[in-house]
Amino acid sequence: QVQLVESGGGSVQPGGSLRLSCTVTGVTYRPDFMAWFRQAPGRERRGVAHITTGDGDTYYAGSVEGRFTISEDNAENTVYLQMNRLTPEDTAMYYCAAALGTSVRRFYPPDYAYWGQGTQVTVSS
Repeated sequence: QVQLVESGGGSVQPGGSLRLSCTVTGVTYRPDFMAWFRQAPGRERRGVAHITTGDGDTYYAGSVEGRFTISEDNAENTVYLQMNRLTPEDTAMYYCAAALGTSVRRFYPPDYAYWGQGTQVTVSS
């Protein structure tokens, strides 16, 4: 059974940093695409970072580009999200997602078959 296990959320002051981790278990092959989404209370789930695991190609939402970095450790089947210069607007539940196949709409949640349980990120002074 495929599982995505997230960790690394927490509370931080504005300007601070956090690193989220997402480890994929229960698979015999690496998912082709992985992404981080976030969802604030009362708002829709939105993508923030995407990586194509085969070639390491990355893509970011405009609101986080230059501050967030998605990366992968293939040996550990883990994807990371390094978040720097955090602002209160980054406060949300963050979800890791994985997709298989030859293509995916990067930030379209229905294209992702597997999801983590979510980890809360709170940015507040």
